[in-house]
Amino acid sequence: MTHRSAVVEKLDSYQEKYQSCRAHTWVLCEPLELDDYNLQAVVETSPVKWHLAHTTWFFETFILAKLEDNFKPFHPAFHHLFNSYYNGIGKPFIRRNRHLLSRPTVDTVYRYREHVDEKIKTLLKHNSKLSDHQREWLLFRLALGIHHEQQHQELILTDLKYNFFQNPLLPRYQTKLPKINHKLTSPELKFIEFPGGKTTIGYEDKGFSFDNEKPPHEILVQPFSLANRLVLNHEYLAFIEDKGYQNPEFWLADGWECICRSGVNKPLYWYQKNREWYEFTLYGSMPLNMQSPVCHISYYEADAYARWAGYRLPTEQEWEFVAKRYSHLADVLPNSPYHPLPHTNTYEINHLFNHCWQWTLSAYLPYPKFKPFIDEVGEYNGKFMCNQMVLRGGSCLTPHDHIRPSYRNFFYPKDRWQMTGIRLAN
Repeated sequence: MTHRSAVVEKLDSYQEKYQSCRAHTWVLCEPLELDDYNLQAVVETSPVKWHLAHTTWFFETFILAKLEDNFKPFHPAFHHLFNSYYNGIGKPFIRRNRHLLSRPTVDTVYRYREHVDEKIKTLLKHNSKLSDHQREWLLFRLALGIHHEQQHQELILTDLKYNFFQNPLLPRYQTKLPKINHKLTSPELKFIEFPGGKTTIGYEDKGFSFDNEKPPHEILVQPFSLANRLVLNHEYLAFIEDKGYQNPEFWLADGWECICRSGVNKPLYWYQKNREWYEFTLYGSMPLNMQSPVCHISYYEADAYARWAGYRLPTEQEWEFVAKRYSHLADVLPNSPYHPLPHTNTYEINHLFNHCWQWTLSAYLPYPKFKPFIDEVGEYNGKFMCNQMVLRGGSCLTPHDHIRPSYRNFFYPKDRWQMTGIRLAN
């Protein structure tokens, strides 16, 4: 097979991947009412309508505008309205005001998506007009756009959850409740010893990865132990009942200042009613399942809990050291795709993937000899490598084919609206 035919074959496969990804975003929006599309409770969240338009803007701006003959944008104002943070190509619309965009309408945004989808389909169908270099370029941009949309698929759900929580009616995103066996118990907490040693960290395969996962590089990991599962709700409740939120002994200085200023004293979606604990989920309000992994925890809370428990959080290098050895155990939630439930498996190590994002001790920094993506998309990751912490593993809201052991997520230490949890190390 020639190099040229291999590229053409890949482009054919990406037609299906593109359509599947775009269709899944539509499926995520099926349960919504029209009034749900423009909610934005805080600056960190974005309206669903904006997510739909921005992911479409990405393909239009970074692919169609570069390759399509006689390119004309669907609407000239969209280049400004739906630019997230790409200052190198124009001035983004103010993030905190995204909910004010009552126009374009939801219907117009869906027509925008259909328009761009048809253009991408045509471009792929007639890729023989492109040079080999252009095909390689197109393959990369398509892969980046698909993975970018998968990130926004998760954000659609986490943003909706936060926005719905502000409503005293506590709306349900999903009305069909998951089947929960309340007799299930997660495995007993144990620590698995790892000898450490020289290892390679970073993405080493030939498929797609983000620039912040590269280049792979050799490091020395000291001997350590890692918990066999995530911290559970009943374990975190013990921290609360032991007045962990009132004891500065367990808190970083910034974390103590943060909880004193904000009044935070429990995980984001927990609340009490008639002395019983409840948790708001995408299924609405549910009794707190004590055997489920605790989630929606800030880095400050995760670090404080670890100190209270007598342990620490893992570094991202330790986490990846383990994840690469257990990648075959990538666990998929069998009962519910929208909330972490008690783990029914009895693997040596559990909850590594697709349950909760796991805070690490590692600041979000570039790897040695890091190089950002070239051209306009170089702003994707590198410019955020300051004042944020790395998370690993993905959550139950993360598309399963979007996660890999080298994947690096990152948030500010105070952030809690993402499905973030705790794994202990020693």
